[in-house]
Order: sequence, then C-alpha cells, then structure tokens
Amino acid sequence: MEVTETRGVWYAVVNIFAASKKAGAMWRKAETVLLESGVPFISEKTGDHGNAMNLTCVACERGYRNFIAVGGDGTVHDVLEGIVFFMESRRLAGDDISLSDFTLAVIPVGSGNDWIKTTGVPKEISKAAALLSTGVIRKQDVVKASVLDPASLPSEKVVKVAYMANVGGVGLDAAVCERVNRVKRQGKRGKRLYVSALIYNIIHRVPSFARVICDGKKVFEGAFLSIAFGIGKYSGGGMRQTPGAVLDDGMLDMTIIPDLPILTIAREAPKLFTGKFLTVKELVTSRSRCITVVPYDEAMPCHAISGSLVEVDGEVVGNAPVKFEVLEGQLNILCP
Repeated sequence: MEVTETRGVWYAVVNIFAASKKAGAMWRKAETVLLESGVPFISEKTGDHGNAMNLTCVACERGYRNFIAVGGDGTVHDVLEGIVFFMESRRLAGDDISLSDFTLAVIPVGSGNDWIKTTGVPKEISKAAALLSTGVIRKQDVVKASVLDPASLPSEKVVKVAYMANVGGVGLDAAVCERVNRVKRQGKRGKRLYVSALIYNIIHRVPSFARVICDGKKVFEGAFLSIAFGIGKYSGGGMRQTPGAVLDDGMLDMTIIPDLPILTIAREAPKLFTGKFLTVKELVTSRSRCITVVPYDEAMPCHAISGSLVEVDGEVVGNAPVKFEVLEGQLNILCP
C-alpha cells in the first residue's frame, strides 16, 4: 500500500504469545466482527515476523497511524513504544509529527488487562472489536521513563528510555513484576500470580533508600518499600496503587509506601484491591509532571547509587535512579 492508502486502515499487532498462546484463536473471533462491520484493517502476528514494538515501528514507517494492540498490557506497552520511538526518530529528521497523529485501540487477550480497566474497554473480545466501528476517540497522556547513570548525577546521563501507557514503579512493585514475568515464561497465568508474588516479596523485602523529587521539590527521603507512578488506576492484575490517576490531566500520580512494619503491611495490603489504599496514613503521595527517584546508601546519603528495579507497564527496564516525566501532546485512544 502507498502511504495515502494506509492512513485510514487499522494495523493490528497480534501477540501470539498472549493468553497462554490462545491469542490467535481469540483474534479470529475479533477478525470476524471487524469484517462484518466493514472496518478496514490488516494484521501481523509477532514471532517470526518480529516483536510488537518492531512491527509497529515498521508499520509507522509505511504510513499506518491507527493501531490495534491484540494482547495484554505488555502488548499495549510495546505498540506504544513502537509509535513513540518512530515519532522521535522522525522528529530528529526534522519531521513535524506528534502523538496526536496516532490512534490506539486494544483488543484484550492478555492475563492482566489493567489498561482497559481505566479506559472502560470491554474484556469480551467481540465487544472490544465492535468499538472499531462504534467507539469514540479520547486522549491519554504518555510518560517517558529515563533510567539514569548514578555516576553522572546531577547531569542525568540517560542509560535507557521506556514509555508508559499505564503504571510504573520502583522497588516492591518492580520486584513483583519481575517475579510474575518469570513464572509467566513458564506458562503460568492468572491473577493469583500477582498476589503470590506480592506476598513473597513483602516477606523477603530489603529496605531501600531514596530521595524523591517532584517538579523540582524534594517530597521524600528515607527508606521505602515501593514507589508507584500512574496515569492509569490499575496494575498487577487489579491492584490500585494510584487510584486517583486521570489518563488525560497532564499529571503523573505517585504513591510512596515507606518501609513499614510487617503487621502494618499485612493489615493495609487488602486496600490495594478496594480503591481505598490512599486512606493509609503512612503513604506519601503527589501529583506532578516530572518525578526523579535517586537511590542512596544509608551510610552515604549524599552519594547516588544504582538501586531498586524499575518497571514500566509491567516490564522491568533497569534500576533506579530514574526520571518519569509526562510528554507534551497526547495519544488518541479508542474507548466506549
């Protein structure tokens, strides 16, 4: 297809490894709905043809601007990264291109599917596919996470960059994701994976120390268990670490869990799943556009070190220090 022929066509990136490798059969059900609705689309499966991020980036180069992520939260993350990495490369080449040029739809066939809980996209495949002809376009923010070289601070030499569509975290949150992803590679699925990983990492937790700067102001310094950053409300199969987050307000919600006694953690942990988590008085919260987490050794608080794991949309991307910042411009998303 020529570029002019691709602009109105949906490009579906089908993660064949999602839903315990049942995504292919689930996608065929969605395909039927799209064909019956007359929605113009083509599809490409991950695997031999490349991963979701690479497929998306190549499709962007070919002129596609409307994407369907067929998979779970990891697929949503990868498709977003393909879009943004392409966009940034074209900007470096002098092109006038922005997030608002792109639209993302999701057909959820993953195990967690947390992004759809905030957006209201139905979990039922046929209903989600029907949105391609009946849905409305909304906007959502996108967050850039920059893993920093601790030896370079305060000059902030970037080691790795990732982009976030939902929720990220440092510490316990990332350790849970790392453990869940490991058992998923063994073929296991289900919400219980997140709960069991949470319990395991709480029991085996080791205090970490960091200072947290929000929009240039220090809001926390000391021992912490977990730090969550969200433009979405849900993560980890339904946990609500940032229950007040708004997808399109241009702000990033943060919740810090200080290192608390095990009995306090056990008493308050169920609130993660009820939306009442922020009633826990020990938490530190903020809403800002740019947040930097700088880990340090308790014995040398002025010396930055490589610290706790960092996760973005459930994918571990490195170790703190890290900077999360809301990008200028917003992505179009398809919603009910």
